[in-house]
Amino acid sequence: MKFFADTADTAEIAELAATGLLDGVTTNPSLIAKSGRDFMEVTKEICGLTDGPVSAEVVALDHETMMKEAEVLRKIADNVCIKVPLTIDGLKTCRALTNDGTQVNVTLCFSANQALLAAKAGATFVSPFLGRHDDNGFDGLSLIEDIRLIYDNYLFETQILAASIRHPVHVLECAKIGADVGTMPPKVIKALANHVLTDKGIEGFMKDWAATGQSIL
Repeated sequence: MKFFADTADTAEIAELAATGLLDGVTTNPSLIAKSGRDFMEVTKEICGLTDGPVSAEVVALDHETMMKEAEVLRKIADNVCIKVPLTIDGLKTCRALTNDGTQVNVTLCFSANQALLAAKAGATFVSPFLGRHDDNGFDGLSLIEDIRLIYDNYLFETQILAASIRHPVHVLECAKIGADVGTMPPKVIKALANHVLTDKGIEGFMKDWAATGQSIL
């Protein structure tokens, strides 16, 4: 399972990249706005921090303007992945871009039928929003399961990029289902390493080591 950081905070991205655990980055207009920085500038910096795909989202709603924006965005760096909304115009744009060899992330997916359309449009990634689905009274994990089943039935190559992940249990369940990618805030990636028994074990080891009066260095 690949880990993408869902953030536009370049300091956090750099920190994660140094661990070797980061496989890519997803951004969106809200995250860019939160960073308070210039969209093109921050996207270019992010692309330099990881060799993996960096999702840069168009903001137009019509196909013609989406294509124009995508042309600008994909010139930022070779690892830019164009992010489009799951609408008819977005799917049309997805097909045009993938036919041209550009990676595309189809976002704001909330149903298995939508994910089926994204795969048929040749999407590199489809982003079902797990947490937001839960927020609205639906079962986000069932959505991931349904998409996995459909994609496996027809051998679609589109990768399931589980988005709107809120906590480590979401990551665990998505990994068990077989999501190809999980994109999440850096704090969630870091939280995966936490366990009370690990902390307790380290505390015990350090106490015993201190009692020996020895030093490795």
